Formats: sequence, C-alpha cells, structure tokens
Amino acid sequence: MSRIEATFSRLQSQRRKALIPYVTAGFPQADGTPALMQALVQGGADIIELGVPFSDPMADGPVIQQAGERALRAGVGLLQVLDMVRAFRTHDRLTPVVLMGYANPVERYELKRGAGAFARDAAAAGVDGVLIVDYPPEECQAFAAALKAQGLDLIFLLAPTSSEARMAEVGRVASGYVYYVSLKGVTGAGHLDTAAVEAMLPRIRRHVHLPIGVGFGIRDAASACAVGRSADAVVIGTRLIQLLDSAPPEQAGAVARAFMAELRQALDGLEGGGAGGPVALAPAGNRG
Repeated sequence: MSRIEATFSRLQSQRRKALIPYVTAGFPQADGTPALMQALVQGGADIIELGVPFSDPMADGPVIQQAGERALRAGVGLLQVLDMVRAFRTHDRLTPVVLMGYANPVERYELKRGAGAFARDAAAAGVDGVLIVDYPPEECQAFAAALKAQGLDLIFLLAPTSSEARMAEVGRVASGYVYYVSLKGVTGAGHLDTAAVEAMLPRIRRHVHLPIGVGFGIRDAASACAVGRSADAVVIGTRLIQLLDSAPPEQAGAVARAFMAELRQALDGLEGGGAGGPVALAPAGNRG
C-alpha cells in the first residue's frame, strides 16, 4: 500500500478529511523548503503538494507564478526539488509528497539522464505521487507505466468543463487521488461555488473510484469546511503562498503551522466526516 493510499485509508477509518497544502519548492527561501514542509505537517497537513518551479506555468495565477519566478531566480529546478524531498524524508517517513508541475522540466530531466530517470530518481528521493498539469491521460501511457513501475501514483486534474469521457479516461489511468479544480481559470481566481462542487462530485465518482481532492478558491476555514462536506480532501495553495509572502522569512514555518492548525481544527469539526463521506477505497490491485 502506498503512503497516499495508506493516508486516505487511515483518514477514512477516522471519518476525517485530508488537508493538502500546496507550496512552491524554493519559496519563500531556497533553502527553507524541507523545514517548511515539516511545519505544515506539524500544523495538521496530511499530504503535501510541492510545486516544481517552471517559467511558463499556464494554470497558475499571479501569486503562484511569482513564487515560482523567485524560486527559479534562486536556482531551484527539478534536481533541487528532489534534494528537498530527500532532506524532508530524513525527518518524516510517513507524510506523502506529491510533485505538481509541468511536462517541460520532467522531459528536460530525462533528456539529460535517460528515459525513466525521473520516475526512478523521484521514487528514490521519497516522492509518492506526481501531477503533471499538461499531461492528459490519453497521451501519457508510457509515463504512467514508468511511475507505476516505481510505485508512484499518477494524479490528474478534472475541471467543471471535463466531459464524461475525460472522467472515464482519468478513472482508468489515475491512482492515489484526483484533483478537482473547482473554478474555471487559473489558481487564485474567481469565487468558490460550493453548490456546483457538490453537484459535480457525484458525476466524477461514477467514473473515478479514488478519493477526490478539491482546490482553487479555498482561502480559509469556512471555505475549507464548505468543500470538505462533500470532498475527500481539501487542497489550498494561493492563500498559503500569500501568507508566506507577507511574513518575515524567519516566521515562515510558524505562519504555515498556524494556518494549517486553523484549517485542521475546522475540518475535524465537520460532524460525521461531512455529508458526502469519504469514498470506499478499492483494493490496491484494482486502483489504476
């Protein structure tokens, strides 16, 4: 059982929702990411999405774009991100880490090191899952096979515009969990429509027998709880990046820890785990 599957299984047994923060690797300080990841876990994070900086992040809004630009200027690339995960693993062997980013850095990494190098090196560093924004499920069978051979989960985005056919394709290829983007547009944009989220998740569950995390538009405990009543996980990124950006660098860990603790307390206060309840996880051999 992977760390991601084990985490959702544990949370399901406790009727709790997963809290998944997103942070950009190398932000706000290039050498501070492993300690920041530890602080997120101390505050109550269940899984960490670690953004790989990229110069053309088409799905990211200005807040996360600027965080990525700062990390790139500090010399943070995919090789350094793997080193950060490796450093985090010296302190934490249990919390799943998902790399979130774009195809270009992965493909450049493999051009230099050979086919399959990314999956091999990511697994060796302690990565548990990968979400590549611009890899559609129908075009990444070889990549999915390489990850699976290394025990890594391949996570996909679904959106309000996703067709039934796309949901079915994601359900066939994905593992770990799926990430439902609750808004049209980029990260940090728009207004969260919880009624629309609640209406969409049953449609996704007809095709995808994995936990569903919901992100985009979640900014505080209230919006986290609104989503947590129907989703299996709450993903929060832009607001966390904003808080880190406005804090003195030496306070980054304390700010992250306090924000996670606030969200964790709120999510744990959902009666009975929320109206929708967690999904029933299929046996590991039948999940993508």
